[in-house]
Amino acid sequence: MTDATPLLDRIKTPADLRKLKKGQLRQAADELRAATIHAVSKTGGHLGAGLGVVELTTALHYVFDTPSDRIVWDVGHQAYPHKILTGRRDRIETLRKGGGLSGFTRRAESEFDPFGAAHSSTSISAALGMAVARDFDKGSNHVIAVIGDGAMSAGMAYEAMNNAGAMKSRLLVILNDNDMSIAPPVGALSHHLARVVSSKTYQDIRHLTRELLPKPLKNTARKAEETAREMITGGGALFEELGFLYIGPIDGHDLDHLVPVLENIRDDGAERPILLHVVTKKGHGYQPAEASADKLHAVARFDVATGAQAKSQPNAPTYTRVFANALIQEARDDPKVVAITAAMPSGTGLDLFEKAFPERMFDVGIAEQHAVTFAAGLATEGYKPFCVIYSTFLQRAYDQVVHDVAIQNLPVRFAMDRAGLVGADGATHAGSFDLAYLCCLPNFVVMAAADEAELKHMVATCAAYDAGPIALRYPRGEGVGVEMPERGQVLPIGKGRVVREGKDVAILSLGARLQSALQAAEHLATRGISCTVADARFAKPLDRELIARLARGHRMLVTVEEGSIGGFGSHVLDYLANADLIRPGFKVRTLKLPDEFLDHDDPFKQYERAGLNAPDIVRAIETQLAETA
Repeated sequence: MTDATPLLDRIKTPADLRKLKKGQLRQAADELRAATIHAVSKTGGHLGAGLGVVELTTALHYVFDTPSDRIVWDVGHQAYPHKILTGRRDRIETLRKGGGLSGFTRRAESEFDPFGAAHSSTSISAALGMAVARDFDKGSNHVIAVIGDGAMSAGMAYEAMNNAGAMKSRLLVILNDNDMSIAPPVGALSHHLARVVSSKTYQDIRHLTRELLPKPLKNTARKAEETAREMITGGGALFEELGFLYIGPIDGHDLDHLVPVLENIRDDGAERPILLHVVTKKGHGYQPAEASADKLHAVARFDVATGAQAKSQPNAPTYTRVFANALIQEARDDPKVVAITAAMPSGTGLDLFEKAFPERMFDVGIAEQHAVTFAAGLATEGYKPFCVIYSTFLQRAYDQVVHDVAIQNLPVRFAMDRAGLVGADGATHAGSFDLAYLCCLPNFVVMAAADEAELKHMVATCAAYDAGPIALRYPRGEGVGVEMPERGQVLPIGKGRVVREGKDVAILSLGARLQSALQAAEHLATRGISCTVADARFAKPLDRELIARLARGHRMLVTVEEGSIGGFGSHVLDYLANADLIRPGFKVRTLKLPDEFLDHDDPFKQYERAGLNAPDIVRAIETQLAETA
């Protein structure tokens, strides 16, 4: 009598997977793919990348002794199957929910996550550090970095490979090529060569030949080998030059080829880095994903049978779309306006700009440092570059922002999407620090949009400003539903606006917390507390005239921002102190993000924890007034 229990039900950890026979791995992988699809259909999240590495994930945990052997996943978009196999299947439907599993790898979550990820191109560097630590400790475990071909567009990956090749440390880098951007079509001859090249017998013969042959013959043999392998594999010379043994490409969905090659690599004792080139397809094994242009990279909850995603009816256009359309308007009137993104055309809305002006949009790949200095070069020649990068990703180019833009006072326009907290993507993607790290820089102008109409005005302001670098920040998601102007108006630099007059308390808001500030003022009015609410618009330069008026005309001033300490409120405090505006009986309170990394959750709950929703503003004001009554 056969056991009808699904194989996946028997796998609580990779140790259980390793008990299976090789002939059972295909079934295990199919069940893992189905489980991944089912889970993401309930939670939303990143789907296509995970489906593309189901077989690779299965093979890695089958061949290697995880968690003693370390697997470092780059970015983490593809790690859902890995989480299912590593003891988290019973929690997989909590993905990206408050208190649930992270959408990325996370050290605090599991011993099978040796390194936290979310930003691209870090895996090789981290894995090399682990390999060197192992060598110091005289260990024997394996270290594997899995990196996608898109992540290989970042210079950091090559810096790490250059270092690894020079050190001769035992390290396996798996290049997950899921766009066919590097490899030609793989076939039987390519598979055969990969198995031969990865075998210990071949490596022993190769080494012995190189030792025994006289030098002229050594060179001839090496060139012949490289030529033959180049003809068959279609690549790898670059990786060989960096000091890696290149193996591949092989079909990453064919377990009969994948497992033996990994076993050969595991059993090879040579002290040198290896690059295994694996070709996969994003969304593999799920027809709606395979048919989708983006392979269902990131999805909302969806129907498994059809792939149709659950979409809420928008109440207002998204900030991203408002920005893109406003930039297109500016570009129609000014041929000097150009746009730059770092591998995020759809995420930043620049896919719309590209349709309108294909020759004026530049996607530089995952290369934020290059994007900023490239923009600086354009600015030196009189162009108006908009460098459109998520706030969290601009952190990767901070030296270039300082050295190549600010010091030279070049008019690069920085549009920072996803400012503030971002919900399900959590701490790694939150735009928490841009106000602190930009407002401290000389020559910068820094703006924050309170709503979608303000965003349109700020795009126009950026396009018109040529005196130096200027940045604007705006949040993820929908606008607040305000009436939109036909065209953005150029704002006077460093001037805010008063949107509600009062006499007791002044609330000075920067950015998208303005609606919460207005709601708080409405509530406080019912308690007999009259509030002025102002929109600062500019974090730098400060509207000193407005701040002075608010300080002199009220008994309390509260600043509100979606940023960390060191940002807008800190600069307001500095001005108040140095201008001698803090008089006896006058109170100042800064409401900002707490000094902690906030986990993924519903955005409202995140801001509730941060103390930045309307009831939190009310409570802060009432508490302070009660203490001073």
